[in-house]
Parts: sequence; structure tokens; C-alpha cells
Amino acid sequence: MEQLLDPKLPDAEFVALLERIIQSLYASTNADERNSAQSVLTRLQENPDSWLRVDKILDSPYASASAKFYALQILGDMIQYRWKLLPRETCEQIRDYVVKKVIEMSSDEETMRREQTYLMKLNGSLVQVVKQEWPANWRSFVNDIVGASKTSTSRCENNLQILSLLSEEVFQFSAGQLTQEKIDNLKSQFNNEFSKVFELCQFVFDQTSSLSESKPELLVATLNTLEKFLAWIPLGYIFETELINTLLQCVKVPALRNHALKCLVEIGSLSVGVVYDEKFLHLYISFILHLTEIVPQSVDIASAYEDADDQTQTFIMDLALFFSGFFRNNLRVLEAGNNEAHEALKIGLEYLVKISSVSEVEVFKTCLEFWHKFAFDLHHQQHGAKMQGAIFALRTLTVNPNGDRSNFEERMNMYEPMLSALRRVIISRVPKPEEVLIVEDDNGEIVRETIKDSDAIALYKTVKETLIYLCHLSTTDTEVIMLEKLNMQMNGSQWSWNNLNTLCWAIGSISGAMGEAEEKQFLVTVVKELLQLCEMKRGKDNKAVVASNIMYVVGQYPRFLRAHWKFLKTVVNKLFEFMHETHPGVQDMACDTFLKISQKCRRKFVKTQAGDTQPF
Repeated sequence: MEQLLDPKLPDAEFVALLERIIQSLYASTNADERNSAQSVLTRLQENPDSWLRVDKILDSPYASASAKFYALQILGDMIQYRWKLLPRETCEQIRDYVVKKVIEMSSDEETMRREQTYLMKLNGSLVQVVKQEWPANWRSFVNDIVGASKTSTSRCENNLQILSLLSEEVFQFSAGQLTQEKIDNLKSQFNNEFSKVFELCQFVFDQTSSLSESKPELLVATLNTLEKFLAWIPLGYIFETELINTLLQCVKVPALRNHALKCLVEIGSLSVGVVYDEKFLHLYISFILHLTEIVPQSVDIASAYEDADDQTQTFIMDLALFFSGFFRNNLRVLEAGNNEAHEALKIGLEYLVKISSVSEVEVFKTCLEFWHKFAFDLHHQQHGAKMQGAIFALRTLTVNPNGDRSNFEERMNMYEPMLSALRRVIISRVPKPEEVLIVEDDNGEIVRETIKDSDAIALYKTVKETLIYLCHLSTTDTEVIMLEKLNMQMNGSQWSWNNLNTLCWAIGSISGAMGEAEEKQFLVTVVKELLQLCEMKRGKDNKAVVASNIMYVVGQYPRFLRAHWKFLKTVVNKLFEFMHETHPGVQDMACDTFLKISQKCRRKFVKTQAGDTQPF
């Protein structure tokens, strides 16, 4: 094996020996032989002159794919770390060689499909060269790649992938790899020459009707490349061309739908002031018209997601990204629009509520990010309207005091039906709070939690805040929904551990959001029914679940407990009862809850209360 490191070894023998060593590394059952092979290959890769053999490996008909990938690794290291040390003539020779290999592999459709992984590695090497050479030593790069793209569809598809890789390397992953001056130079050059790249994309899109049947892969490559550009290209290319209409047409083609939607996600998430409001309005309304044909409003998206293939699930995730991104940055455009815009807005929000019910947590997080901001904005406006009303009541004002209030009422009238549906979804999706120590394991058994789930804790905090804002917007609707869901637990029509858990976690999360009188009536009803449920249920696991929820709920309402000594006394006695339970986690949670209540209501326990002869 050591012979591989001999610089005098003839090229043919070098390639043959390299192939045997790589085969030993991947196929040998002898550990010592594998370790020796790894050691030799590592030392060869670290040899500063090893790149001189790369072309011999890549050109050899006997070299395997693994050998070629190894050769490209060596070439990549040389380009990244030693390119500036090479003579200019050598740099140009390497550049021309890599370009030649890429053209060879991409000129023939069959070869390109068969050697796709190898070609992607070659493309990566070419992009590394471009980052070193362009624009100073390869000014014609963009002209060259755009010109070559018009000679064959397979070459065009591959060149678009190269441009996509280059965009990622320059605009996303360049930090830490290039100097800031070089990064700025590349970005500036890309911006200056983007018109030629855009013309190439438009050249492909102009043939959509024929290519969607004969060569959909080329359209997909164009859309994927365009997606990488949309975050940084000048806005005129997006809003002052036919690009948006082209993308909307692509959404109607099943093979292109997901890729076109990713582009629309990027555009819809742009925040560019008021100058392109009409374009955003056109984009959104047209998209809703297409979407209602693709996914009728009657479809249960959560159920459909469970049975869907990967492509459909990706489409639903991208829908969530589109709506949340568009509403987050351009909701005001729709609110300020005509009746058609308002109807389209309501339809979009209904879709987003349905998508929020999807069981996949990443989809829910995407939706929740917008709902949190949306509920906060409405609550903030509600608070401002109330403050303005209070100030007007104290002073005699000549200005109109109802501006913000009337605007808030208009928004609430439009959003109230959707907000009610949203409350139902959020209440059913509340994650486990940190205080709850009892969980359901993979075997469906109730056990004590051993590891804290930090992601769930962070998600719970966001859900809790969102639910509090929604409760402030309508405490009555929130209360009705929660008591209705609790009644379904009592009568058994929707009884399950998960349904009861999420409901009780939701009830605990809105502590303080209601007025004291409302809170008293609500909490007494909830706790009474939970205690009754605990008596009704049979089986230690069922009782443990109900007990943990009782403890969580009462621990979240210290204001109520301080104001109602008899109720507090009943709760504490129930906690003492739970402390004698042998079920894992129940004792611990009872102790934790008692400690929490003792800290929040400490004075109640050391003073003699009305009707008692001594302190508790």
C-alpha cells in the first residue's frame, strides 16, 4: 500500500493500486487492512503534489466512482488552500480541464442521468474554481455558461444547477471561506451580470408548454435555480416582468407545482414598502384562485396529510410557509384592499388554520410563528383602542377618538369566525408544560418523565402566549370552547389522554387572562368536573392522567386560590391524597404542586382563616 505514495509510480499502476486500496477500505473484513488503507489514503490526500494525479484518475476507464470522488476531494482541497500559489498558466489549464469534464458529462442526457452524483461533484469543483477566478481572471464566465446552455437541453439543465450552486456559495455559505472583499466583489459581479442569467431562465420559461411534456426536468432545474436567486436579485426582475404570472401558471402543472410554490414563498415573504402593493395583491388573489382548484376548501388537510406521499406533504409545508410569510409581511396590503381581497384573505386564513391542525410539529411551528405575531398585533391594537376610549372618557377631546377603535372593530368583525376556529386548533395542540412530570411512553404506558424536552418547553411558551392573546380578544369564546371540550371528556365522546392533557394544559396556560369574576366561575366548574372525572375513571393510568391535570390546573391559578380559602384547603387536602399514590410521577408532581402553592399562598397557611380555630 505504501507504494501509492511513490511519486515515480507510473500513472496506470497508480490508478490500479488506488482502486485496490479503496476497495480494501470499503469491502475488506479485516480491520487492520481497513485501517492501513485509510492511513495511506489520508497521507496521499495531505501530500501537496497529489493533485497532479487527479486527471489520470478521472480519465481512467478503470477508476470506480469511489476513486473519482476521492480524486475530486483532493482537487477541492488544492483549489481551496493552494490555488493562489499556482502559476497562472497552470490555473487556466485546471480550469479548462474541469470545464471540459463537465461538458463531457452533461452533453448527453443518458450519461448525465447515469452519472448524476459524479456530475454534481464535478459541478462543485467548477464552482470552487469560479469563486477563485471570477471575475478577475474569467470575465466571460457568465456569458460562457449562458451561451453553452442554449446548445442542448441537458447542458442547460446542468448549467442552471451550477448557477444555483454558485448563488448558494456566494450569498449563503461564503462567510468564513472567503475574505469580505472577495465576497463583496462576487456579489457585485453577480448582480451586474444577472440580466443574462434571467434571460436564460426566461428563455426556458417561454417554452413551458412544450417542455412540461418533453423535458419537465429542465423546468424544475430552472425553478430551483430561480428560488436561490429570489432573495437577492433586484426587485425589478420580480415585479416588472412576467415572472409572477409565469410562476402562477407553473403552480397549475403537478410536476412543477412544488418548485414553483417555493419561488412564490420567497416572493410573498418580501417586505418592500408600498411601491409594489398592486403586484402583491395580484399575486395573492391569483394564487388563491389556483389553490381552491388544487385543494378544495372542503378538504380536511390534517387527515389528507397523514395519508399523503412525500411530495404532497412538502406542498402542504410550503403552503404554510407561503401563507405565514405573506401574511407576516404583507397582510396590510390585503386588509386595505377591496372586497375581493378581503374574501381571498379569509380563504387564506382558513387554509392556514386547517394546516395548523397537521400533526407534524414542524408544520405547526411554521403556522404558530405567524399566529403568535397576528394575535399579539390584534391584542396590542385592542389595548390601544381601550386606552384611547378611557382617555376620551376623562377629557373632552375635539379630535375623533374612535379611529383606532373603529379600525380594530372592523378587523375583529372580519377575523372573529377564523379566530374561533384558531382557538380550537391551538387548544388541541398545546405541548406539555415543564411542570407536568407524567408522560405517555412509546408503549402507551403512563410513566414518570426522566428527560426534559427543551424543544417542547420552548414551543409551550410560544403557544401559551398566543393563547393568552386569543383569550384577551374573546374570553367568552375561549371559555365556551374549553368547557365544551371538557364536557366531551366527561361524557366520553372524545375521551383520550392526549385530548384531556392538551385541554388542561390550555386551561392552565391562560391563568390571569380573564377577569376575577369570570375566572372564579370558570375554574370552579373545571376543577369540580376534573375531580368528578377522577372518581369516574377506572384504572391506575387513567386516574394518574386526570390527577396530573388537576394538579397542573390548580397550580396555575394562585390568584384564585388566595381569594378562596375553602377551595384552597380542599385542593391541598387532595394533594396530600395524591402524595400517597404509588403511581410513578404522581407523588413527585403532588409535592411540586404543593410547594408551588405554598410559595404563592404562603400567608394563607400561617394565619387563622374564617371558620377555623387555628392556622392550617
